[in-house]
Amino acid sequence: MRKWVLLTAAIVMEVAATLSLRASQDHPAWLGVVIVGYVGAFVLLALVLREGMAVGVAYGIWGASGTALTAVLAAVLFRDALTWAIAAGIALIIAGVLFVELGSRSHATDSTS
Repeated sequence: MRKWVLLTAAIVMEVAATLSLRASQDHPAWLGVVIVGYVGAFVLLALVLREGMAVGVAYGIWGASGTALTAVLAAVLFRDALTWAIAAGIALIIAGVLFVELGSRSHATDSTS
């Protein structure tokens, strides 16, 4: 359970840092949030790996969730485009991560047999 909480926190920090990077284009003061957010995200991701989550699964979920959340929130906050093609791309990324997760679970089951 702890690894999922850490991974969620890493995703939130990465999304906050990325959105702050966009906000810093108009207000440079946001760069502090960018630095703290990215450093925090990577520290938390390292802790997730230390908890035993496979790197492909952790990075895949982190990257896909971050991409999806950033795209949606950037559309809301900054009026960035969120077209059907972008939504389809996000869906494909999420599907890919699900396949990685399912593959890692079947590998873990095979290894214990």
